Amino acid sequence: MVDCLPKILVVDDELSMREFLEVLLTQTGYDVSLAKNGKQALKMIQEKVFDLLLCDIRLGDLTGLDILRAAKKKNSETIVIMISAYATTEVAVEAMNEGAYDFVPKPFDNNELKQAIKKALDLKHPKFKTEVVTKESQARLNFGKIVGNSQGMIKIYNLISQVAATKTNVLILGESGTGKELIARALHDMSDRKDKPFVVVNCGGIPENLIESEFFGHVKGAFTGAISDKKGLFEAAHQGTIFLDEIGELSSMLQVKLLRALQETVVKPVGSTREIAVDVRIISATNKNLEDEVVKGSFREDLFFRLNVIPIKVPPLRDRKGDIEILANHFAEKYSRAMGKDIAKLSSYAISFLNKYTFPGNVRELENLIERSVALSSTNIILPESLTISMYKKRRWIEGHKERHYDLNDVAHGVNLDDILSSIEAAYVQKAMEIAGANKSKAAELLGITLRSIRYRISKQDGENRYEDGEYCDL
Repeated sequence: MVDCLPKILVVDDELSMREFLEVLLTQTGYDVSLAKNGKQALKMIQEKVFDLLLCDIRLGDLTGLDILRAAKKKNSETIVIMISAYATTEVAVEAMNEGAYDFVPKPFDNNELKQAIKKALDLKHPKFKTEVVTKESQARLNFGKIVGNSQGMIKIYNLISQVAATKTNVLILGESGTGKELIARALHDMSDRKDKPFVVVNCGGIPENLIESEFFGHVKGAFTGAISDKKGLFEAAHQGTIFLDEIGELSSMLQVKLLRALQETVVKPVGSTREIAVDVRIISATNKNLEDEVVKGSFREDLFFRLNVIPIKVPPLRDRKGDIEILANHFAEKYSRAMGKDIAKLSSYAISFLNKYTFPGNVRELENLIERSVALSSTNIILPESLTISMYKKRRWIEGHKERHYDLNDVAHGVNLDDILSSIEAAYVQKAMEIAGANKSKAAELLGITLRSIRYRISKQDGENRYEDGEYCDL
């Protein structure tokens, strides 16, 4: 029945846009009404209750902000999503401060717009929610301190649940920044050792001449500076768990001594003849391919087999696209609380940008990015303008596109004209964005094109990760 469908009012002065949105949203399953200008929208708002308004900023007679204020005054529960090809950051910020739920620039991706509407209705009007979130699935969004609900992470959650209660050694494999220590801590916290020590050792961060003493302890007088007996990390972790991060950095000598400790469950402090029995569960982690290191002879095969009883492979963030939004909003909430701000979430367009970025630094890079964004944000929703990427990436991109020359004689051998034109266009747009300080309006003026045109060209290139490398990702 139509009465059970979410009621959406589309307010836009372009006939083609109204007709397009009517078809798109009706096919999606919404009850859609249309208003061609601000005056008509005000009248309809007074006569009927709408669950959501999709409103353009520029309407001719009134502004989208006028409609936003009127809708919120009539019914504070009405969701308002602003759309525009011309709005400045200041207008977007004002709209958010007036109570807009989201801001979506034109041209927009149809699926992204539908997802933004669905999320808004799911959050504000649970009666329209189409996905039932069970206690089990909700728990998977936040497994201990690990956040994520992608298939790759669910497999890891299941594996953690299976092996946490055992004493079996676990080797966690994954790129830097993927959260290997969080997985190790979850294994400890879900085991019967959870009330005993969890000792973290960065094998790559301890000087070579001190690492044996750090691992196994030393006695007074064992070497210069050993002014008293010192308990080693293995002894400190007795009956608990020791997490050996960056295990691939261990020297050959330490690999031999670690292997002996694992085989005989004893350690010998430096300078001592006394062996100390230890009961520890070993969890190791590395961003290296230890099998390759074994083949090269830099890592002992027998130690590798001891450590690699249960391998857990952590996927990079670029392979966990479904988790980026969950993680981003989790970090936004975390740092919003820490900084005393009231930031509810990221805008759908900011999420769209993040989903197109490859995150070479994985979850750690995303967390740092969101922390900076929360600090920079001037509204209760993070817009793309607050997302900053390091300058070295910007320089790297520019270097890769400098002064390309094309020889017309190459046509005789066959060329790809689309690729050539796309490369030239991308280089000019990037240079204009650089000169304009990432301000799209100024960049469009420099290129002699419209703001809508430059938005389209930037959007077209996003799939190749060309524009996320600017200092300010003004998308």
